[in-house]
Amino acid sequence: MSLVLSLTFIGMMVLGVPIAFAMLIAGLVAVAMMPSVTSLVVVQNMFSSLDSFPLLAIPFFILAAELMSGGAMTDVLLTFAARLVGKRRGGLGHANIATLTFFSGISGSALADAAGPGGMMIKIMKKAGYSDAYAAALTASTAIVGPIIPPSIIMIVYALTNPDVTITGLFVAGIVPGLMISVSLAVVNHVISVRRNYRSSDELFDGTPLFRLFFRSLPALFLPFIIMGGIHLGVFTPTEASAVAVVYGLIVGRFVYGALEFDMLPAILFRTVLMTSSILFIVATSAIFAWLLTVGQIPQLVTAWIAGMHLSSFTLLLAVNVLLLLVGIFIEPLPGVMIMVPILAPIADAAGIAPLQFAIVVIVNLTLGMITPPVGSLLFVTSAVSGVKMGPMVREAYPMFAALLLVLALLTYVPGFSTWLPELLGYKN
Repeated sequence: MSLVLSLTFIGMMVLGVPIAFAMLIAGLVAVAMMPSVTSLVVVQNMFSSLDSFPLLAIPFFILAAELMSGGAMTDVLLTFAARLVGKRRGGLGHANIATLTFFSGISGSALADAAGPGGMMIKIMKKAGYSDAYAAALTASTAIVGPIIPPSIIMIVYALTNPDVTITGLFVAGIVPGLMISVSLAVVNHVISVRRNYRSSDELFDGTPLFRLFFRSLPALFLPFIIMGGIHLGVFTPTEASAVAVVYGLIVGRFVYGALEFDMLPAILFRTVLMTSSILFIVATSAIFAWLLTVGQIPQLVTAWIAGMHLSSFTLLLAVNVLLLLVGIFIEPLPGVMIMVPILAPIADAAGIAPLQFAIVVIVNLTLGMITPPVGSLLFVTSAVSGVKMGPMVREAYPMFAALLLVLALLTYVPGFSTWLPELLGYKN
């Protein structure tokens, strides 16, 4: 059964079948090979995987990001970020990084960051003389911060897959790694901008004092603090925080910035439903795939095999990184978490690796796959919004990917980057 499941899944992927349908078809074929199991088990597992209160946070966080974007929040953050970094060489590249970092604290989605504020920054960078391919590569690379800085959709799914960690603990653990990624990309942008003499333009500089732009940006910047502060103080759960974010986004967009019109709501709701449906369908089909792996005792067999090798924690983490980087090339982060975490988390726990640290390593690894051909969804989205071909964009992304691998190495072998802040705030998992 396990062999049939794996071969069918790989065959579907080779044929270019979308990952969710590949898992569903592989699951149906594997169940059909089990005479004692009815095909209804596929439907039951898919529905039971969605019968979860924490999953409600996904559509609410998506809707909150859509409301804030429709309410001129993207323009406000972009202008503030551009003014903050100044007109020095590489300034617009730094503004791109800062804008997407700010926005990641609202959206929780790398694709939304790349398509929204990322698309706007690419156009501005082009006008200022930046290479089209470089602007697109920087945007795609920076957008991976979206799933790492809270709120994060992939962290919600990870916590549901592995009960050894909590959503709140993961949210807190992602803050420092997300900032490390942004800083590393800012260093790369500075070096390249100096070498190529990339400069800012006056398009985003209208003479408005920085403190006025800061106060205008405060309502948008305040949302992540409301989410994390409310959760930490026990005012609401992560799921309730997502609903609060929707109400806050509606109020700020309509009554503070005055840019959100009620006739915009149908389109906003449609985009939210479309994105939510895509994510939850992946979660549902991943559930049947993971169930079949469990029935086939694959996690137990892999755990026993690796345990028999008596690897040190250093070697184990290196092997996990290589495996996940390869998996991330072909599989999107959400199904990657659903499939790999039940197999790898027990192994990491047996090796004494902190659950939060391992979770961040897994999430960063799989997220890097979004900027790695041939599947890299961020590359396709960024290529679509920028009009830049994949080849030149990938070539420009090499130094950025190298910087991201360095950050991944630090997160892998220096646990404090992932665990210091959660432990400081009282979250052990």
